[in-house]
Amino acid sequence: MIDCREVTEKTAETLVKASTVFRPDQIEAYRRAAENEDSPHAKWVLNNILENAEIAESKVFPLCDDTGIPHLFLEVGEECAVPAGFYKAVEEGVAKGLRMLPGRPMAVMGDDAERISQSKGLSEDSGALAMAPIQTRHVPGKDIRLTVMMYGGGPEIRGKTLRVFHKHSVDTVINEMIAWGTEGAKLLGCLPCVLAFGIGRSNYEAASLGMEAMAKGDFRVQSEMEKRITDAVNESGYGALGLGGKTTVLGTFVKVGPQRASGIRVVSMRLGCCFDPRRAECLFEG
Repeated sequence: MIDCREVTEKTAETLVKASTVFRPDQIEAYRRAAENEDSPHAKWVLNNILENAEIAESKVFPLCDDTGIPHLFLEVGEECAVPAGFYKAVEEGVAKGLRMLPGRPMAVMGDDAERISQSKGLSEDSGALAMAPIQTRHVPGKDIRLTVMMYGGGPEIRGKTLRVFHKHSVDTVINEMIAWGTEGAKLLGCLPCVLAFGIGRSNYEAASLGMEAMAKGDFRVQSEMEKRITDAVNESGYGALGLGGKTTVLGTFVKVGPQRASGIRVVSMRLGCCFDPRRAECLFEG
């Protein structure tokens, strides 16, 4: 039986871990990139990102000053009885985790117009920052798996969701994705970046699939399509922090969903920074 008190505590702990710890696949990807790098400037940046991650984990410090907006990906077992109060417990866990971290105060106060104009200022309470709407998938089993991801602001400025005329060619779509990634990487600054793409039938579905790509992506497992995009954008030579070198993109994650009979594919790209995806997960046993 899932206990909502446990849900709150685990959610808070998972948010802190997502914000402060590099996963093994991230560490391996950075070490491999540093070993393969010829540029001394780029090698220095890559090694310093790894050192930053070691310090963040040991001292439980945020990986980045932009502590990000919580985005949650939930996988609910088809045999699971979700208890009353579960989603409220998750919300409380997010707020608790933001205060524990602590997150940067980023909750904009006021009514609709005041929040848009930011005329009422920001709340001093880190926990007042609302999480994004939860994305949910159903999976086999009795358990619930929660993945917490922290989305920083810079990548959102460089993100893009748009239709691509496929011309009955996957190469046409991939080449457009490469062009988007190359353009965005040049402007991002916090390189190497992590490219996440969703390909769906609508803007909403494509963005949702892109989030799933980030939630499930593994730097150690790259499909032919993902590797092709990574290699092509790396040919730009922007390199770590734009200082040149081989590693403009650390890895690419792509999730292709159902498609419709039409002349377009809707593609959503999130161009993550050098700490992305800031991600951790926990399991609630049903």
